[in-house]
Amino acid sequence: MKTTAEFGQLLANRRKELGLKQKELASYAGVPGASLSRLENGRLPEFGLRKLVSLLTVLGLELDVRPIGTSGNLDELRKELGGS
Repeated sequence: MKTTAEFGQLLANRRKELGLKQKELASYAGVPGASLSRLENGRLPEFGLRKLVSLLTVLGLELDVRPIGTSGNLDELRKELGGS
């Protein structure tokens, strides 16, 4: 993922998977609804780390940071290759 727009789309997809409305997620995470909407729609160039961590927590996601070009773990590789 290289842009905030891609990240926003990932969050929107997860929110929808969980059956949450933007307003609900914003409320649970303690972030302004307008900011969440702009993030999900790729119109927010900057989003604070505290807000991001709060959103990820509510969505049941975690952030995995690693050097560009490095492979993930074996489970990620299996999933990528279509295995179980």
